[in-house]
Amino acid sequence: MRPRAERGPRAARAVVHEHITDAVKTPDLIRLDGDVVLARFETMKVYAALGAVRSLLRRGRVVPGQTLIDSSSGIYALALAMACHRYGLRCHIVASTTVDSVMRAQLEILGATVDQMPPSQSLRLDQERRVRHVRRLLDERPDFHWMRQYHDAVHYEGYREFADLITGSLPEGPVTVVGAVGTGASTGGLVKALRESGRPVRLVGIQPFGSVTFGSEGFSDPEAIIAGIGSSIPFENVHHELYDTVHWLDFRHAMAGAVGLLRTHAVFAGLSTGAAHLVASWEAARAPGRPYLVLGADTGHRYAERVFARHREALDMATLRPRRIDTLDALRPPWSVLEWAGRPAPETAHPAGHDDNAPTPVPSVELLP
Repeated sequence: MRPRAERGPRAARAVVHEHITDAVKTPDLIRLDGDVVLARFETMKVYAALGAVRSLLRRGRVVPGQTLIDSSSGIYALALAMACHRYGLRCHIVASTTVDSVMRAQLEILGATVDQMPPSQSLRLDQERRVRHVRRLLDERPDFHWMRQYHDAVHYEGYREFADLITGSLPEGPVTVVGAVGTGASTGGLVKALRESGRPVRLVGIQPFGSVTFGSEGFSDPEAIIAGIGSSIPFENVHHELYDTVHWLDFRHAMAGAVGLLRTHAVFAGLSTGAAHLVASWEAARAPGRPYLVLGADTGHRYAERVFARHREALDMATLRPRRIDTLDALRPPWSVLEWAGRPAPETAHPAGHDDNAPTPVPSVELLP
């Protein structure tokens, strides 16, 4: 009797998406070391923009054909433009001086109109100019809807879908989420949804030096270009009580994490992902056997020249350790860690009564949101 021929592998099935936003919002889940898993996005802010736009349309706060406006320096701008493209809305972006020609071309081809701020001496001034320009446009065009990605809780809603994906992909039980704080929507939205489902979650947030959000505004980092990680003004979407631990890192440490991630795991990701990789590696070494989820917000393309072309300058991750502190008074560069334990916002980060239109005296690190 002839031996039966072995069957070849079954053909893999790929999902045919109805719009590009469905494809780019889903992260690649990549195991790094042991129980550390990276959720690597092309742009994580698609969850925020899609969830916000769908909710606003559903509730009648915006209607098809209306113009949505916001201030951004790239990642959120592209996500919002794609969401508007999908749902028949117009998009107007007040762009940071840091938006490059590639990003601007994408926005314009997608149908967004773009007002770009002139070169500025500081990114704090750049942010203030953008917000003032948005307000001027709203005075002229009251039919525009200001998305207010930093303050409107509608940006939390899309991350429930991400939480469902994580629930179906990772084993049940406790997990530690590690990610840049930024506007607060990504870490906050994911963790709130996971905790509401009953899963025990520890949240580790990452900040740069110079950010008002967790009280490091007294410091500056001349090289800081970390995307979506801190701010020079209070953000209402940051709920400080959600965070268990906070790490502050300078540019050099984030660069070490990004270059180390590419070198060790062949993952090309942005600086905030590099910072999260470094932090998660240190945390996991201290508490092995616990699962960690690292949020990789975007790819490394925006940092090709400023970071990856300088890879020979990168510090060795294995040699880096944080300064462990008990109070904000002890905070020091280049890397500090504090058990935040759900404490309230520092006084300077409290959003109550904050006026987006008012100048702020602190240095800006709200870079490339």
